[in-house]
Amino acid sequence: MARTPVDVRRRELIAAALRVVASRGLHEASTRAIVAEADMSLASFHYAFESRDELIDRLIIDVLAKEEKAVLPDALEGRSLTELLTDGLMGYLDHLRAEPTREQAMLELTQHALRTRRPLAQDQYAQYLRIARESLTLAAAHSGSRWTAPLETVAQLLVALTDGLTLNWLVNRDDEASREAARAAAQAVASLAQPVPAGTARHSAEAAA
Repeated sequence: MARTPVDVRRRELIAAALRVVASRGLHEASTRAIVAEADMSLASFHYAFESRDELIDRLIIDVLAKEEKAVLPDALEGRSLTELLTDGLMGYLDHLRAEPTREQAMLELTQHALRTRRPLAQDQYAQYLRIARESLTLAAAHSGSRWTAPLETVAQLLVALTDGLTLNWLVNRDDEASREAARAAAQAVASLAQPVPAGTARHSAEAAA
């Protein structure tokens, strides 16, 4: 029988860990519970990961990478800052609606980390802020805008608004209300920017591309 490639085992174990954490909580996500969910042996787990902590770290990286892809609009040129921010938040909501277990797991991981591994929670939010800063920089450059508040402050606001949108949708599952809130959030964030001269905007966009 052919041996399953280690990268395939890792993906299957990450997916299994996500399901266990989302449905039962991180305290129930033991190594045995994860391998049972993945229909693997303990030996297979230790062939793929050195520890459960390593698996959880990889799970966070995997979810964040999917979130980052979801918030980047497909079309950047010729859009206003509000439109780009709205598109990004709508993309995130679509991502959330498609697989809510991802965000349920991330919320669980954050709460657990705050109790037992605070640096893990800090690393998680450092990545959220990085994604927010990069998205805001890109949106401003391509819409010919500049931020009138410090970029870090705007990024903190965007992360806080996204957290609120996430929890509100997970609790209420009201798509239209969440979309209206996302539009309002985009307008609020866009109000912290102003247009720059066209020549400067073109130069900024070329530098950001």
